[in-house]
Amino acid sequence: MKVLEEVKPKVATKNLLEIRNLKKYFPIKGGVIQRTTGHVKAVDDISFDIQEGETLGIVGESGSGKSTLGRVILRLLSATDGTITFDGNNLTHLKERELRNYRKDMQIIFQDPFSSLNSKMNVYELIEEALVIQTKLAKPERKKKVEAIVEKVGLRIEDLQKYPHEFSGGQRQRISIARALVNNPKFVVCDEPVSALDVSIQAQVLNLMMDLQDELGLTYLFIAHDLSVVKHISDRIIVMYLGRVAEIAPKNNLYDNPKHPYTQALLDSVSVVDRGENRVPEREKIVLKGTMPSPANPPSGCAFRTRCPFAFDRCSQERPELTEVEPGHFAACHLHTGVKDPVSKLVQYS
Repeated sequence: MKVLEEVKPKVATKNLLEIRNLKKYFPIKGGVIQRTTGHVKAVDDISFDIQEGETLGIVGESGSGKSTLGRVILRLLSATDGTITFDGNNLTHLKERELRNYRKDMQIIFQDPFSSLNSKMNVYELIEEALVIQTKLAKPERKKKVEAIVEKVGLRIEDLQKYPHEFSGGQRQRISIARALVNNPKFVVCDEPVSALDVSIQAQVLNLMMDLQDELGLTYLFIAHDLSVVKHISDRIIVMYLGRVAEIAPKNNLYDNPKHPYTQALLDSVSVVDRGENRVPEREKIVLKGTMPSPANPPSGCAFRTRCPFAFDRCSQERPELTEVEPGHFAACHLHTGVKDPVSKLVQYS
């Protein structure tokens, strides 16, 4: 198995994607006439940027809104409010016909390669389909592009006539990657692309994605729940909780010196290697108690306060804003907004 390669820092360039105050609320219907009685706040007022060539990781528990956020950005789901600006163009309210000009530049790799691939189509048909729909290329040109991308993802030309069930999970994900990249997109949402794979295969697929990013100049939004995977592939990381951003930071800052109690709890819940030689060897870990509240009825103030061991009165009364606590490091926590409280309890990896 190829060892995971460490991501090299990228030179800052222009923003490819700008998200401002993005919201996605799903209505809750009830009664005989199915009247709207409430809303599930899956994505609740999120803002961030992604630079060209960057990999922005998103982590959080199931139900935090990670996958919904990715689908709203791609306009697979319509936003309730906010703006999505891609390559200088506002996509938020474009109609489907107008969106077609951007579809080939924005692609997605799904979590389960078996369910996302049509079992009745062979590999050639699966990959060529995007070219048929989104380009005017002649059949010989399409064939050339399909064969080129198949070889780039590590499959053979003779595999093109096979069907998805004839491949292993890792090979099927390579087919999904080829299908997403055949149109030379600029931006790819990776929705937990390795979580359904064996650990022995994950590193191979991740390294393939990193190599393709360097070769093709791709920009990734990488969604995952595995913190060790996100660390290796990402440049910066967003931590989400209940549809909101808890923390944003460059990956090393986040792992070595997390500022939000929820981020620390996530780090404590898994075995994360290579946190740095100077980390505190022994300390009291933060253990998450209870379950995540319902996004249909989130707590007042800070969404995390019902599970936070450091919550105090202000946390229930006022929603903390995302604040820059260090250069490039943002956290939404009242422990970092000038309030004198027992911050010493918040043990940090430093």
